[in-house]
Amino acid sequence: MLSSKLLGLSVALVIIATSFNQCSSITTTHHLPATALDKIKHVIVIYQENRSFDTLYGNFPGATGIANAGAAIKQVNKNNQPYVTLPQPLDPNKKPDSRFPANMSVQPFDIGRFVPPDQTTGDLIHRFYQEQYQINGGKMNKFVTWSDNGGLVMGYYDGTQLPLGKLAQQYTLADNFFHAAFGGSFLNHFWLICACTPRWPNAPADKVAQLNSNGVLVKDGTVTPDGYAVNTSYPINQPHPANITDSTQLLPQQTMPTIGDRLDEKGISWAWYSGGWNDALAGKPDRLFQFHHQPFAYFAHYADGTPGRAAHLKDEQDFLQALQTSGLPAVSFVKPIGRFNEHPGYANLLEGQHHVEDLVNAVKNSPYWSDTVIIITYDENGGLWDHVSPPKGDRWGPGTRVPTIIISPFAKKGFVDHTQYDTTSILRFIEERWNLPALGSRDAVANDLSNAFNF
Repeated sequence: MLSSKLLGLSVALVIIATSFNQCSSITTTHHLPATALDKIKHVIVIYQENRSFDTLYGNFPGATGIANAGAAIKQVNKNNQPYVTLPQPLDPNKKPDSRFPANMSVQPFDIGRFVPPDQTTGDLIHRFYQEQYQINGGKMNKFVTWSDNGGLVMGYYDGTQLPLGKLAQQYTLADNFFHAAFGGSFLNHFWLICACTPRWPNAPADKVAQLNSNGVLVKDGTVTPDGYAVNTSYPINQPHPANITDSTQLLPQQTMPTIGDRLDEKGISWAWYSGGWNDALAGKPDRLFQFHHQPFAYFAHYADGTPGRAAHLKDEQDFLQALQTSGLPAVSFVKPIGRFNEHPGYANLLEGQHHVEDLVNAVKNSPYWSDTVIIITYDENGGLWDHVSPPKGDRWGPGTRVPTIIISPFAKKGFVDHTQYDTTSILRFIEERWNLPALGSRDAVANDLSNAFNF
């Protein structure tokens, strides 16, 4: 039976979802009873990079995809005038990409016709204020005008037959899942572990964004005028880029509670496994090691030399070893290195998907598979268009829709889950499984992935 507390949260969840949702429909979910949740002994979160839902699964059978886009396809400029053609995409060096034709029609287009998924495309801007302008109050029609990569913002790969798309067809694909915070990887990694935005009081003036009296961006920056770090910043703890020697340019240690702290309080084992972590700590980071993808490294509890760091922050190779040596913790976060994270600009899609497929197969071939849930999701949309308006939340988000695949012996098979989720739904799921208090107001009322399972 559900506790009275969880019943109360369930009621609150329905009320908030009804009030705030902007999507055409929403499936609300009942929280799973503890007897069902107890069957889950291990949760593994694999956190990929920078793909919107329509960018990968806009043609997925049964999903709310590109065919449902309607007026959101029509992109307008800053003066609300419609684009007649798409600006030419740029390559990874920010030069016109001759692989794409000029003057394409204003509509979603298959990138794979021009750049196969084993090659890299250019990157796109994905920052806190710009994404809000792209969303344009839910119209989803200013992605082109607030992008720095022309028409690429409207491109997609048909991911249905790619490695993760095939897994999605076998298990559960969530097609109404939004990344928690506007902007990029830095902020969304924080929201994955603490449902919070880091503070940087008295940040250097050149890092602070400037807004006019109407709240419109005048000068971009990494820190809001009231002292919240929202764009890429690096931790004062190691590892951080070696060329930053002035500590005032590094984000001070954070002290908010994290999901790691909550798990520690209950004696529940956990770890964050990062590709290239050991090399980065040794001062020889891989060229594609991303320092701002290591959220626990920003916190005082996991600072250099602390017991928390030694116990919980590990290399991805340790994850693979744990699967073989009966050492897998109850909760695992797995962050692939840049080469394998699918990030446009420096990584190709196919290599990253094969890597995640290998991780999933390693779990399936381990003793842990029978009681494990694997959640594959993306930190944010990477500036890429999606047609579904995010639900109204708070000043931080949620942002654009991203793909999420739930793989487990308990997951519904061949199922598209239309329930509204965001990144904090992963926290809610972990909190409910191990009876942990919520970290903030958002995860306290988030849907908890229950609808993806059939026990």
